[in-house]
Amino acid sequence: MVPTRPPTLAFQERIFDDSTLPCRCSLDLDRRGRLDSRYRCVPQETGSRARTCTAPAAPTVDSAAIRDSIARAQAARDAALARQRAYDDSVRRANEAAAAAGDQTGLRNTVTAVVHFDFDRSELRDDARATLDAKVPVLMANPDLTIRVAGHTDERGSVEYNIALGQRRAASAKRYLTERGIAATRIETVSFGEGRPVADGHDENAWAQNRRDEFEITAGGSRLNRPRT
Repeated sequence: MVPTRPPTLAFQERIFDDSTLPCRCSLDLDRRGRLDSRYRCVPQETGSRARTCTAPAAPTVDSAAIRDSIARAQAARDAALARQRAYDDSVRRANEAAAAAGDQTGLRNTVTAVVHFDFDRSELRDDARATLDAKVPVLMANPDLTIRVAGHTDERGSVEYNIALGQRRAASAKRYLTERGIAATRIETVSFGEGRPVADGHDENAWAQNRRDEFEITAGGSRLNRPRT
């Protein structure tokens, strides 16, 4: 008697060889394309040797192992992405730090830029005014920033005269800045006269470098804000 089978989409015949009895079995495909476990057997021999074929066992699928393999692959991808993100973040932070360091250096260099004077004069030259003009927006953007202006002279003249000349030069720079909105209380002045030359020598080249105002940040310079337009 042929067992009842579900509707099939295909029909195929296969030969299953057996050491005792070969037979021809008809195996069907179900609606999802899988082999139906029920089949018909037609023995090649009849009589006492006739027997029923045994269908080959279907392969076993280890679903848990597959899921575990997929999970391991996903974990490996996630770890690789995390490493790449960490590397990208470190590069970004390094670039930002370098840019910030360069920006801070530039702002400090602007505040501390030196101005020079003509011989025996305390009036500001055009180049000195341009240097002071560049300081104003940085000082305005950093209201806690305070500075000291130190006046210097060359070696010519008496010690007393050069101390007074250095003080006038420092005062000229301070007055120029306060006239442009910087509070006078933020600017200290001092004179060193001829006592702290930056250039050795006894010629005009050395003297021109020594006739100067120097600017020192005394407070509020740990982190400078960039001026905004």
